[in-house]
Amino acid sequence: MNYVKELRKEVGTRPLILPGAVVIIENEQRKILLQHRKDGGWGLPGGLMELGESLEETARREVKEETGLQLGELRLLDIFSGEDYFFKVSNGDELYSVTAVYRADDYEGKVEVDGDESREVTFFSMNQLPAGLTKEYRDYLQPFLKKHE
Repeated sequence: MNYVKELRKEVGTRPLILPGAVVIIENEQRKILLQHRKDGGWGLPGGLMELGESLEETARREVKEETGLQLGELRLLDIFSGEDYFFKVSNGDELYSVTAVYRADDYEGKVEVDGDESREVTFFSMNQLPAGLTKEYRDYLQPFLKKHE
């Protein structure tokens, strides 16, 4: 099911409040996994909540779909919302995101690019993040980066 697509059929491009989750995945070399999204720049794996899901379930599902990784323990770092997280996307849809940011260093599997939403999925050193990392993802990384200074 794709809740947002179904909702958009009813409300068009009007602003919606959309909850979602992203995950900062850290490997043994203390590098973090970033995704080069087909719809823009670099960001964290994650996405929007479907009906009946918890935010943690959303995080796990999205990471599995986008990276092929199965997550173990998740730790909630922060939640981001408000007018700074208003977006108007290229098709005219408007939204206010409410994003839970989780951290995980416990995962299984091999990193695989999904091909639908990703161009590339790569681990980066925290002091050499890609130039195309969008503002909201830089915001999402701040609580994690502050703990690693």
